[in-house]
Amino acid sequence: MDWIEIIFLALIQGLTEFLPVSSSAHLILPSQILGWSDQGLAFDIALHMGTLTAVVIYFREELIRMTASFFRTGFSQNMEKDAKLAWAVIWGTVPVGILGLIFSLLDVVDNYLRSVSVIATTTIVFALLLWWVEKNVKHKRDEYDITWKDILIVGCAQALALIPGTSRSGATIMAGLWLGLTRTAAARFSFLLSIPVIVLSGGLTTLKLAQQPEPVMWGELAAGFAIAAVSAFTCIHFFLKLIDKIGMMPFVWYRLALGLALIGLIIWA
Repeated sequence: MDWIEIIFLALIQGLTEFLPVSSSAHLILPSQILGWSDQGLAFDIALHMGTLTAVVIYFREELIRMTASFFRTGFSQNMEKDAKLAWAVIWGTVPVGILGLIFSLLDVVDNYLRSVSVIATTTIVFALLLWWVEKNVKHKRDEYDITWKDILIVGCAQALALIPGTSRSGATIMAGLWLGLTRTAAARFSFLLSIPVIVLSGGLTTLKLAQQPEPVMWGELAAGFAIAAVSAFTCIHFFLKLIDKIGMMPFVWYRLALGLALIGLIIWA
């Protein structure tokens, strides 16, 4: 890859990983539209480690509290709220872990779901669902009020986001909003859920890389990691500050425009 591709792909990963617009779709599209070669497993790992670093640093205080509370009261009948939230993140990861393993073993995504037509369809469908939730549900609860039923629903929504174009953050935020969480609470829970998911995804990709050795270009990997980390941290910071003011409609309109543009690309081709 040349440096334009490195910077562009790292910025896409950092800026879209936590926005409800699908980072996987945006990383697939350059190769489909611009004819760029695949960035390779090593670079993919570097980008994911960059976004993982960003979200861990941003939520470091919450993660410290959750970890301490988990080991202090997480196995008692009188769990503290941070211990409950830690369990919510753990159990909310189970559905995507199971389905992700099945998809990986069968190569479902690579063989059937990485086409522009699939991305266009999921982009538009989930834009409409997000629109409906934004307009019809009242948002009053925070992430500490989440129930076991809520965890299952958000976890299944996250698993569904394995389909490119769906958006992991979009699906989980939408599920949280549908359950009555405030926009900020839904986004915060979504971002906390991303931590084990990125770890699992990075682990699977690392296993694939170990089986298919690639030449290591340390300069490219370091640049991709740094750009993805800084852009992801910036994105999280401003998204959480602005989401209650701007709502979800800007992302709905963006997804609809992107989906229609992709349909136009299919027709034109």
